Amino acid sequence: MDKTRTFLDIKEYPDTEVQKNRVLTLEEWQEKWVSHRIGFHQEQGHKLLKKHLDTFLKGENGLRVFFPLCGKAVEMKWFADRGHSVVGVEISELGIREFFTEQNLSYTEEPIVEIPGGKVFKSSSGNISLYCCSLFDLPRANIGKFDRIWDRGALVAINPGDRERYADIMLSLTRKGFHYLLAVLCYDPTKHAGPPFYVPEAEIKKLFGSICNIHCLEKVDVFEEQHKSWGIDYIIEKLYLLTEK
Repeated sequence: MDKTRTFLDIKEYPDTEVQKNRVLTLEEWQEKWVSHRIGFHQEQGHKLLKKHLDTFLKGENGLRVFFPLCGKAVEMKWFADRGHSVVGVEISELGIREFFTEQNLSYTEEPIVEIPGGKVFKSSSGNISLYCCSLFDLPRANIGKFDRIWDRGALVAINPGDRERYADIMLSLTRKGFHYLLAVLCYDPTKHAGPPFYVPEAEIKKLFGSICNIHCLEKVDVFEEQHKSWGIDYIIEKLYLLTEK
């Protein structure tokens, strides 16, 4: 039997509560950047996003695209280069500075008046603005609403106990006719404490189902050598498109 096919057909783990008390602090996330433990960063960008880009953008121009927990995602430059306006939020100032440096973009920085200690970094071209603060403080900055949200590495990184608060913020940022592209991971959560956390489809429906149509575009086996150290033997990535009901 085809091993990949078998893994993709694995039923979701029944106990969705197993990781619910797991908590990482913002300081722990910042330390990951300092010690360069950023295995979540994808230097070539996200394959499934590339594959489904047309479905996501629908050929529209001049969109506002939001990147929650953006890190130094190279896709931010992809969208900016296509004429879209990109806004991200990231707790690590180091990650934000690395983005601009690695993409050869000049930028300015200024304090976020509404968020003590927060900063916003803006590309000189004006089409990329990255907010350095907690995502949960971001609404105070009144950043407006978005046509698109690309959520890869965000919902799976948020502490499970904060998911409802997170989903409420994401939905509050959407414009009419929005497309929200969401990548999550499926594995045996009894073998790996996270992050990234396991997010089953039932959880996505609970968080977003009252407002959104939820469509699974694709699921792929993304198991690599590094995952063996997590104690798991399979990991499936699922890509969902959420649209307005």
